[in-house]
Amino acid sequence: MFKTIDSIAMRGEGVILLLGRLAIGALFLPTGWRKLLDPAAFANALGSQYGMIQPLLFWAVVAAVIEFFGTLAIVVGYRTRLAALLLTLFCIAAAVLGHKYWLADPAQYRNQFVHFWKDIALAGGMLFIFVRGAGPLSIDRR
Repeated sequence: MFKTIDSIAMRGEGVILLLGRLAIGALFLPTGWRKLLDPAAFANALGSQYGMIQPLLFWAVVAAVIEFFGTLAIVVGYRTRLAALLLTLFCIAAAVLGHKYWLADPAQYRNQFVHFWKDIALAGGMLFIFVRGAGPLSIDRR
């Protein structure tokens, strides 16, 4: 059975890696696009957590650019390792700064807990892309 699974993975490597990159794009591209279209709204959402708005507009734009263009790079397989590394940092920052479940009120604890660990898991997936690369069906072709 394990030889069959290995054979499927090896024969379908390019398509499987492409499907994985597309699945990541389905998650991050729409949210990154919304942040790019209205970075002030994103900064306001962040600022409401910290009681400040102006300094966060710069970081909101940086995050939106990394989320959207980094994901686009992963989807098409261009400079995939750099994009994956940036998105790893993005996911860790989103977890630590955006989902402080340890400070959440009891009504929000579970939701924030799940989102925190989802972002950590996504960072782990980005590390796999960082190490593996985009695969043969990409601009990078590795």
